[in-house]
Amino acid sequence: MSDQGSFRKLRWALPGLLMVLALSSIAATCGSEETPTQTVTLEEAPAATEIPATGPGDFNDAIIQVSQQVKPAVVQITSQQTFTGEADEPFTVPAGTGSGVIYDADEGHIITNNHVVEGAERILVTLPDGRTFVGEFIGGDSRTDLAVVKVDADELPVAVLGDSRQLQAGQWVVAIGNALALEGGPTVTAGVVSALDRAVRLPGDAGEPRPFLFDMIQTDAAVNPGNSGGPLVTLDGKVVGINTLVAGESRGLPVEGISFAISMARVQPIIEELIATGRVVHAFLGIGYQPLNPAVAVHLDLPVNEGVLILEVVEDSPAAQGGIRVDDIITEMDGEPLISESDLARIISARRPGDTLRLTVLREGDSLSIEVTLGE
Repeated sequence: MSDQGSFRKLRWALPGLLMVLALSSIAATCGSEETPTQTVTLEEAPAATEIPATGPGDFNDAIIQVSQQVKPAVVQITSQQTFTGEADEPFTVPAGTGSGVIYDADEGHIITNNHVVEGAERILVTLPDGRTFVGEFIGGDSRTDLAVVKVDADELPVAVLGDSRQLQAGQWVVAIGNALALEGGPTVTAGVVSALDRAVRLPGDAGEPRPFLFDMIQTDAAVNPGNSGGPLVTLDGKVVGINTLVAGESRGLPVEGISFAISMARVQPIIEELIATGRVVHAFLGIGYQPLNPAVAVHLDLPVNEGVLILEVVEDSPAAQGGIRVDDIITEMDGEPLISESDLARIISARRPGDTLRLTVLREGDSLSIEVTLGE
């Protein structure tokens, strides 16, 4: 291994190295044990919804039926912000539009994306039947891009939540949402599940650390701006995902036919925690790191090409208290090798504050086993 001074010079020379983490424990419900939690039951979807074999007309009928069943519960969400005019008089204007899906008629709870309502001073919720309500912001989480909005209304249509764990690649799905905020109500598009268990980064400003979203559903159903927060639905009418990302470009090349939805298995614990406490508590390790690959390892003259190179340890963080140092290389967490760029974030996202992690650390040629207790 190179000397420590060389590491410090080289690590700052690499673009986009620093990714200071406040990593999420997405599956955790970390509020007080005494806090009552509203449970949303996921109804099991079939392992795969087959296209009727009698002809394309039956398939069209299936999509029409799904549209008629779910579309009434898909709302348009308009976030409004207040500005001051030349005469110092405030005026309110729409700041953005997106979609949401009603899943609780009694309480009026609506699932949407956090980026749809983030920063809104006023939220308007418009149903396909023409009714409009002022929405109450219950809570949102930027690290999972999920939020809950509530409306006080009677006779709300609802969508049934399904089990995304039963999805299969190649299965037909329908995306419903207010694409481009076009007049006339939600848009319906259809496609197949292209892949499951994807890990993708949330979009953000260049150079800023951006969290990963995990267990994402990749689909080729057409999704456009305005669809964010709308449901991804199986042909039996069960909501299995919340549409959130449209991949328009990758490595500078145009991309078509790829969009992503947050799986309902990820959505459920987040919305329950938001309803119960208004916020989501994430596990925290407290490091800045560079994921390793063969090119980085050669450039830095490292003895391994898998794992993460520690660039920063936050003062008084769990990592610092556990003895992690700058220039350490973490190769495993709880016995699981860190191979891909998202592995460390994925492992911590499944933990909660107070959990203990055993790290395998390479330091100056020696392999160490270090235990850390994750913080909040």
